[in-house]
Amino acid sequence: MNATAKPGLTLLLAGLAMFGPFAIDTMFPAFPAIAAEFGADDFAMQQTLSIYLVALALMSLVHGPLSDALGRRPVVMGGVALFTLASVGCALTWSIESLWFFRALQGAVAGAGWIVARAIMRDLYEGPRVQRLMSNVSMLFTVAPALAPMIGGWVLLMGHWRWIFWFLAGWGALLLAASAWRLPESHPPARRIPLRPRALLQGYLEMLLDRQFWPLAIAGTMNFSAMFLYISSAPAFVVNLLKLGPQQFGWLFVPAVSGMFLGSLLSSRLAGRYSLAQTVGLGYLIMLLASGVNVTVALLLPQPQVPWSVLPIGLHAIGISLSFPALTVLLLDRFPLHRGGASSLQAFVSLVFNAVLAGLVSVVVSVSVLRMALASALLTVIGGVAWQVYKRKAAREAALLAAEAQAQ
Repeated sequence: MNATAKPGLTLLLAGLAMFGPFAIDTMFPAFPAIAAEFGADDFAMQQTLSIYLVALALMSLVHGPLSDALGRRPVVMGGVALFTLASVGCALTWSIESLWFFRALQGAVAGAGWIVARAIMRDLYEGPRVQRLMSNVSMLFTVAPALAPMIGGWVLLMGHWRWIFWFLAGWGALLLAASAWRLPESHPPARRIPLRPRALLQGYLEMLLDRQFWPLAIAGTMNFSAMFLYISSAPAFVVNLLKLGPQQFGWLFVPAVSGMFLGSLLSSRLAGRYSLAQTVGLGYLIMLLASGVNVTVALLLPQPQVPWSVLPIGLHAIGISLSFPALTVLLLDRFPLHRGGASSLQAFVSLVFNAVLAGLVSVVVSVSVLRMALASALLTVIGGVAWQVYKRKAAREAALLAAEAQAQ
């Protein structure tokens, strides 16, 4: 349907979409301080990210179907409330193991805002309007993991590392109040689907067996993972490779944030003028160009340095944010009766892969700028191949439907 959104709905949806990704790496600048206080090594600290992502991935399978069954509003508000309490737990933690526990709790509920917000947007709007709204929200959503370490560094300058988690708790409380005031219920009782585990598993199985789900899910996942490789490796990339300080994460994240913002803005401007497929195609041209430049710079510079080692990352971010809203709309439109579930499954695929990327791959490739550039380029190429597979499958399906219609 095409409802009229309440004032500030775009900003609220962006805030809800941001708080899960934002909490991923706000604590990065505090890694040395936390490690020193708890006697944790680099591997133990990296697991504060992996555990969060694993919990976020597992519970992402639940948030969407819950919102299909109970409505969007109660699922969002319950998730934000629990996230706020989990952030308080992180601020009061007493060991690295207890920090892992509260980070897992944070991740388990953080997806409620991110996943359900996308379903709300698709409930309310159709056609170019939903692409435009999703692009506007993406301008803020996609910058969250990039902006977070800079804010964490500023908070750390003002006091103890625990203040970072008090900041997250305060933000959660603010979002909870804003949701109670402004968040509409976009999924009325007449359209709700009872939550039955067997039916839920069957629905997920149907999506997994859908011939176009995997190409779209892989394309979206690989695109963002090419950037997330740098985000998850930020402490090593900024401090160890670029030889910068804890307050200088902006050298990586300002180009990334700027690129993401510009890409989302461009996607919004192209909505209705270019097809979804054309928008994604343009995004891939930019991403592949940026990957080539990134590898070339890594080969030519014996010692990585700013700004040359970070500018290609900003260019890459433009292509990622340009293509993301269109890929999401294409995937959700495959399952019009289960948009919440489709959003959950898409998020699950992406988060599981990124958890492995952060916990294992990042540790291996973040010892060298060239390794990181090659790994990012490989992820982009895999995404591009998946997009081409989707286009061929979609064209074949359209031809079959046309032939059947003509035969009738």
